This record gives sequence, structure tokens and C-alpha cells, in this order.
Amino acid sequence: MARRPNILLIFSDQHRGDVMGCAGNPAAQTPNLDRLSSEGVRFSQCCTNSPLCMPARASLISGQYVNQHGVWTNKVVADRHGPSHVRNVRDAGYRTAVIGKTHLYTHTGAGDTRNHVHELEDWGYQDITELTGPRASANVGSAYTDYLAEKGLLETHRQFMNEYNKAMRDGILKPWEELPCPLPAEDHLDSYTARTSADWVRNYNSDKPFYLQVCFPGPHDPFDSPAEYRAMYRPEDMPVDMMEWPSKPIPPYVDYVLKWSAIDGMTREQKQVMMTHYYGKVTLIDDGIGLIMKALEERGMLDNTWIIYTSDHGEMLGDHFMSHKIVFYESALKIPCIIRPPEGVKGFESKALTDQLDVATTILDIGGAEPLEQSDGRSLVQNVKAAPDTPDVHKGKEVVFSEVYGYSMVLTERYKMAINSSTHQPVELYDMTDDPDELRNLVEEPSLEKIRQELQEQYLDRLLSHFDKEKYATFQ
Repeated sequence: MARRPNILLIFSDQHRGDVMGCAGNPAAQTPNLDRLSSEGVRFSQCCTNSPLCMPARASLISGQYVNQHGVWTNKVVADRHGPSHVRNVRDAGYRTAVIGKTHLYTHTGAGDTRNHVHELEDWGYQDITELTGPRASANVGSAYTDYLAEKGLLETHRQFMNEYNKAMRDGILKPWEELPCPLPAEDHLDSYTARTSADWVRNYNSDKPFYLQVCFPGPHDPFDSPAEYRAMYRPEDMPVDMMEWPSKPIPPYVDYVLKWSAIDGMTREQKQVMMTHYYGKVTLIDDGIGLIMKALEERGMLDNTWIIYTSDHGEMLGDHFMSHKIVFYESALKIPCIIRPPEGVKGFESKALTDQLDVATTILDIGGAEPLEQSDGRSLVQNVKAAPDTPDVHKGKEVVFSEVYGYSMVLTERYKMAINSSTHQPVELYDMTDDPDELRNLVEEPSLEKIRQELQEQYLDRLLSHFDKEKYATFQ
């Protein structure tokens, strides 16, 4: 009987889908992601179900839309006793493990991640090394802060992060002014995540196949890439576009992010410097992915392991004079999605419209686990196994949905529209064929009234038929 395959989900935080060499970006240095893509399938039209950390992660683990699980912001926690693809994979006979940032509960004031192990066990994880994001590591303990303390580096790290957090609160630090990590590159949070994950693979000795989630805390801000990684990039080589202000009418969440970002006076040169800081962090993570793949090869596991790389959401990175996320622009909406099957395939691109619910369903399909009830997820295994020159390669969803802060968005092949989830009032509409950079908000264009009505009735009303009013009231 053939051995059941292992499953490795590599999941980063805030990695926009176009910052990879394999995505056609001439500046991005991502040789290990490029290798995964050359041996697998890159889904170039993969979207987050929420452009914010906790809502997106709740959707990935539960297979539910935001209006179902109710995590509209980072201040609401999903029901850990509800649906969980991790639990289902565990029950199908896998050893489940997570290393890195889960962010399935609010890290602010968490004390120490090890105080929350029971919560992650309820989700279905068995081997748990949970870390926080870089900013929370200033005051929340974990295996990483223990590691820094042993090396005499914890005070340096926390002083750096506390100064960054204060500068952000005071609004006095611009992203192109952020300093490099003061620690050696090998001691960076993302490096620690990679090395710990590689060691876990090398030491794995169970008879069961494994499902390992490696959850990199980066490239989420601060863009504290080590100096040697920043030096890999020249600002003048950074591809700059979309330095245009969002068009009116501006919805509340876009206005919020504009004010939060506070980079309205940013120059082209400043944006390029910021991009080198972010790209450096992406390359640091790419090196970490290489370490994990090397460990799989050393153990003879690579050809019996499905590898999936994706992220929770993107990063505006100065586009439309915004940083961060919480908007439905492509920079925040589109995420990397690469799937490499055991033994690999001759790599190709799929233009199938996909989302994080599909990633969860794919994992369940690979593991032979029970499907999640009331989930719109669609397995991508058939896309991966299809011949590259057949239509099945590009067969995806008719539409995808994304939600945050009480707003819901639908994306079709041509149009993107967002509405207030409670009142159903449209607030954004873009023609993605004629205006791929989303420079003209057509939500008040009289000639498109029929389009707005069709998007509302055919798709958004269907999405919100699951709308949990009680959870929405909790969010409000």
C-alpha cells in the first residue's frame, strides 16, 4: 500500500502576490519560491477572503466566509470549537503541527503564547511552537524570546520593537525610514521560524504522515529586513506604479487606511526605498523556505510531500498612497498560491479564480479528510493534476468574495464591487478589464446601474445569505 503523502503548508504574513520572481517581477529575488513554481502550479488569481490577519486566518482554518465566522476585525476571535480543517486532517490520521504565527486569538496582552496551547489544541494542532508577529514580540513571550534571552539578544530586540511601536503610535516614522533588524540575520524572527521548522522535519519520527504549518511572521511590518538583505536591492531597480490617489467617492475603510498610512507626500524615490526593505524581508523568508526544503530532501520526504505556499493577505506598499491592508485593491487582495505535488510536475500557471477556502479544501482532499460543512471551498488538486494545455487547468470559481470591517466584496472576471454588508449599499465598483489599476471608482456611474444590480442580486445576496447577525453585532 502506498504511503500517504505529507502536507506542508508554508503560510506567510502580508506577502502580496506579485513580489516573486516566478510572478514575473524582475526585481524580486525568490529562488526557492521560483523552484516551487517550476515544479508545481502557481495560481496567479488567488485572493484572500479578508485583507486582514485574523479574519483571513479564521477563513483558512474554518472554510467559512467572514460573515459566517464573524471575525470582521483583529479584535474578534473565532470559535475554536467550530469547523476546522486542521482538526479534520488530524482525525483522518495525520500528525498535525504548527510553527510560527497562528494569530487565531488576539496577541495583545497575551502574556506568553504557551498560555494558549490549549486553544490551538482545540483547533486540532498537536505539536505546537507558536510565535507572535514581530510587533507583539516586544511584550509577549514565546520560544523565540527564550531563544533571544539565551543568546543575550532579547533586550536589544525588545528595545528596537518598542521604539518602533512607539514611533508608529506617534505617527513619526515613515516606512522608508524604518531601520534594519539590529540582530544578526540568523537571529531574525523569520530565520528562527525557518530553522525551527527545518529541525522539526529532521527530527520527525512518527509512523503517521504529517500536516505541518510553517507560519512565517513576515514580511509583515516593520520591514526590518537585515542590512545584508536590503543590500541585495537597489532602490532605482524597484518597479513603481500606482502613485495616484484613490478616486472619489472614497469608502470609509479606504479613508481609514489613507489616514493610518500617512504617506500622502511620499515621493517616487521614497517608495522605492520602502520597497527594498519589504523585498529584503521576502528574500529572507525565501531563504528560510530553502532550509525547510533541504531538510525534506535530507530525510527523503520531498517526493512524498505536498507543498503549498500562500499568505493571509497582501500589502499596499505605497500603492494609491497607502501602506498596510484592510482595502480591496489588488495589492492587498491578491496573494501568492503555489502548489507542488509529490515528485513535482513541469511547472505552469493557472489563471483559475481561487481563494483561501479553496486552499483549505485542497488540504482536506489531499489528506482524505472529511469536508467542512457549509464551505464554498473547491479543491485545486484536479488543476494541479491536469495537463497544462487543457481547459481544466484554468477552471476555478465564477467569483470570489472578500470581507473586512463590515464590508463585502465580489470579484468576477471583469468587475469588482464592494458593499456595506449590513445596508447592502455599494461603495466601490471597478472595471478590471478597462481599469486594472483601479483608478476610477464607478460606483456612481449611471450607465452601470444594471451591472451593480446584477452583482448584488446574483452574488452578494448569495454571500450574505449566511450572514450571522449576532456575530456582526459583536463586531460592531
